[in-house]
This record gives sequence, structure tokens and C-alpha cells, in this order.
Amino acid sequence: MMTIRNLMTGGVMSAVLSVGMLATATAQTQSDVAPAAIETGSETQLTSADIQALATKALDQFDTPGMAIGIVHKGDVTFAGGFGHSNIDTEAPVTKDTLFRIASTTKAFTSAALAVLVDDGVLHWDDKVIDYLPDFRMSDPWVTREFTIRDLLTHRSGLGLGAGDLMLWPEPSGFSREELIHNLRYLKPVSSFRSRYAYDNLLYIVAGEVAAAAAETSWENLVQTRILDPLNMECHAGEVPASKQNQTAVPYGLIDEEIAEITRNRIENASNVSAAAGGLVCNADGMTKWMLTQLSGGLGPNGVQVFSEKQRDEMWKSQTILRVGQSEREMDGTHFKTYALGWRKEDMHGYEVVSHTGTLSGYQAFVGLVPELDLGVVILNNGSNSGARSSIMQTVLKSHMGQPDMDWVQYYADAQAEWAARQDDAPEASNDNYQGSGTVTLPIADYAGLYEDPWFGKVDIAKVGDMLRFQSHKMVKMVGTLTPFDLNTFVIEWDDPEFRADAYMRFDMGFDGEISGATVAHVEPDGDWSFNFQDLAFIRVDN
Repeated sequence: MMTIRNLMTGGVMSAVLSVGMLATATAQTQSDVAPAAIETGSETQLTSADIQALATKALDQFDTPGMAIGIVHKGDVTFAGGFGHSNIDTEAPVTKDTLFRIASTTKAFTSAALAVLVDDGVLHWDDKVIDYLPDFRMSDPWVTREFTIRDLLTHRSGLGLGAGDLMLWPEPSGFSREELIHNLRYLKPVSSFRSRYAYDNLLYIVAGEVAAAAAETSWENLVQTRILDPLNMECHAGEVPASKQNQTAVPYGLIDEEIAEITRNRIENASNVSAAAGGLVCNADGMTKWMLTQLSGGLGPNGVQVFSEKQRDEMWKSQTILRVGQSEREMDGTHFKTYALGWRKEDMHGYEVVSHTGTLSGYQAFVGLVPELDLGVVILNNGSNSGARSSIMQTVLKSHMGQPDMDWVQYYADAQAEWAARQDDAPEASNDNYQGSGTVTLPIADYAGLYEDPWFGKVDIAKVGDMLRFQSHKMVKMVGTLTPFDLNTFVIEWDDPEFRADAYMRFDMGFDGEISGATVAHVEPDGDWSFNFQDLAFIRVDN
């Protein structure tokens, strides 16, 4: 079973673009920079022609329609351009002005918004969250009292990976930010407070609401008026004006071996419940200004100081220790890796790198900063294979670090092929091996009813003809058919062809023989962690 998440995390196999698409999608380029060589010390690095050839190869290899790249070096923009298509149907080219959703690279903007308020004296990093949001509660009262603004940004809350993300995705969400904050109290920890890294999105939304409460405005307005507008970034924290819709990139992913639009994630109204965690919309031109500002200690290229160098340093300060993988040691000579405030940090070949990725179905982003080289690189694309952004980032960074030439596009292509081969050779890794009987214990009608989870809310399990249908009250895209699997377990097959995360739903039977509740789990063990089915515990409420 192929999921869109597989494409995001490097699980792309051998699917290709539709006939004729590659020839046109990778042939177009828009750049404002002359093809002069980029210099680092005595090393001659990538020219604009080199970057074009590299991007064209990456788009082709990783089934990505379009990409924008920005590079800043020693205070100047040395490259800002686009390649391929922002829209397959119209063949509109990607340029430096093409708007993309930048997903989790938004988190650094939420951190910066808080830094602005720290500079203003409105709040402090170690203030308690409940002082700004009185309704904030974690499941443990002590953790609630001790939870600081810094804790919101460092992925060490004790919650599990992606906890509560089913209230955010698949968009559109029916939950308000107030409901998200309220429902945190029902999410159970999987580790002790501040003891372990587990990436989350909900707490960045909380951080955005802390900033909004302290500034007495919305997160969108705060980021737009205190960061984006002062830096003359043509980017949008809230709704994208109608006049800019023709500049937006359409999101695409690989579905059933074909490139298809991820319609639910189109840039139409980017202001959404998850904005502070991953909703900002920007382009390569704007992101070059952002990188120059970061590298200059909060001083924009137009001379505007949006936050202090002291707070920039605080945002880059390591907070949570991350695991260094064997491949990172071998590829990059990495010895340490940490999470800061909206940024990851690691060493590569002796240089400190401050970076973050952003992943949303149909969009990929990557921002990398090397302060010692006064270097910044941003990649934005409208595909779903992380190999495109990773191969470009590795090539550009390593060229500036004086590392030997290497074909990083081929490296990631080989790595993905090797991963696919391992999956094929390890059938025990998939729950698909357990086929079940195709029947269930009770008559179908006995499972129908109204079910409720404390944080996810109500779902209807309705008998329609001779089948059961799943419908969430809050998440309108979560509609599907329950197919009998075995005993009291069904497989939920979602109606939306873009939502590839089929799940088991196992119903609980009481001592009286009646169905009392249900739990949910991924059919694929490596399914998208953003769909945190494992945290659901439904109780039947219509008895």
C-alpha cells in the first residue's frame, strides 16, 4: 500500500511523470541572477548553470513538478530562481516569486514572533504558559503548572510523536484553536516531561496563541506586521489576496503511480487552525530576505532590525538532544544534533548548520544556514518526495564547505531504491500479511452507533445498505467505508483518494455482549504519523 507520507519521507519507488511532462516541466527556469561563479575562499562553487542542471535532474528523478531555490552568501543574494512548473495543467513556470506553503519552516517565524515580544519586554521565554492562556492544561497538573513558553517550542513535552495531529489533518480542520488547547488535557504522555524528543505541531499552535494573547492581536497579524511587512517579504501569514492567487504553486503527490493534485492543500485561504505550526505562504525571494535577516542577527537587508541579535542567538541555542543516525555520521561527519527554538542544529564537516524542513502533502521546504560561512539556502517545491530538496541542499552546502563533488541526486535515488527493496524483502513488516477472515462476530447493524473520543470528538458509524460508514463530526475529510476484517475488527477505507492512511477499527465488546467502544490503528505499521490513530479511544455514547 503506497501512502502520500511514504513520498514525503523517502519511500518513493519507480513511478514516473505523465507522458510529456518531464520534457516541459524541467526545461523552464526563471532567475534574476547572472551566471557568475559563487566563491568561497579559494574554491569556485556552483554557477547558475550548475544549479539549473542540478534542479532539472532532481525534478526528473523525484517526480517533482516545480522548485524554487534561493542562496545568500556574505550578505548578498547569489541565486534566486525557479525551475519546472507551478501548475501542470497551465504549464505556468516556477519563478522566485511563486508562492508555496512552507509547512514546518513556519515554526521559526512563530519563534521569531515570540522573540520580538521578548525584545519588547512583553514576555520572557521561561514564562509559564498558563499566565497567558488560563485554559491551558496538560494531563498532569504539575506539568501544566511548570510548562513554559520555551517548552512549547522544543518537542519535549512528554506527548507522543504527532500527538493530536488528527485535529489538524487532513485539512480542513473543524476544530478551533481554543478547542485544540482545551483538548490537550486528554492526550496521554508517553514519556516524562522534558525527558525525550517527540516532534509535535499542537504546541506550536499553543505558542502562536501565547504570542497572540501577549500582543493582543492574532498570530497572523503579529507575524505579518512585525516580521514579514517590515522586511518587505511578499509572504503571507494569513489569507493570500485574490490578486496573488495566480502566483501560487499547486501541490502534487504520487497517487497510484501517477502525479496528482493534492486538492485539499491548495493555497486558497492559507489562514487556518495550524498556521503557527506550518501555515505560512512564501516564495524564494522572500525567504532570501528571511535568511539574510537571520544571518545578520535580526537586521534585515533593508536596514530594519526586526529582533535583536541576543534573541536570534537565543532562538539558535540548543535545547533538546536529538539522535545522530549512522548515515549522518557517514555523509556529513556529524557529531551532534539538537533542536533549538524552531530550528534544528547539527555539525557538518566541522561547520555548525542551523536548519529546518517543512513537509505537507504536495509541498516540501528546506532552509539551511551556515553562520560561519555566512551562507543560507532555501528550497521550496510542489512535490511530495523529500529526495528533491535533500539532494539540492546537500550539493549546495557541501560545495561551499569544500567537500569533494558527489552526485547527491543519484545518492538519494539509490537510497530510496534500496529502502524499497528492503520493504519488498521484509513482508513481515506489513500488517497486510495477516489477511483476516473477511467476517466479523456480530451482525453489521450491531456495530452502528455514535462514538466519542475525549479529544477527537464524535464520529458516526452508520449502516448504509449492507455496509458501515465512518463520518467524523469535526474532520470533514475523514469519511470512509468499514470493511469486515476479522472478529470485531474492520478496515476503514477512506473515500478521499488523496488520503492514503487506511486504518483498522477494532470494536470492544462488554461482558453483556454489547459493543461499548473502539480503538483505531494504522494498517501500515509505517503509516503517516501525522494521523495519530493510536491515541483514539472511542466510547459508544448512544446506548
